[in-house]
Amino acid sequence: MPANTNDPEHPGLAQVRFLTVAEVATLMRVSKMTVYRLVHNGELPAVRVGKSFRVPEKAVNDYLRSAYFDAG
Repeated sequence: MPANTNDPEHPGLAQVRFLTVAEVATLMRVSKMTVYRLVHNGELPAVRVGKSFRVPEKAVNDYLRSAYFDAG
């Protein structure tokens, strides 16, 4: 059964914003190699397009939210 395109939890592919590894690295302020490690270790979901990867923006936000550490 196809996902409801109006459901924010299951957006249609046309609504998904994909980021390059370089964009994810810039956003997270880490190296591209760190992003590749996260993808290859399965910690950050990605789609392979040819020889490169694209990471859904929501996956980056979810990863950062789950990795957040409050030192206070």
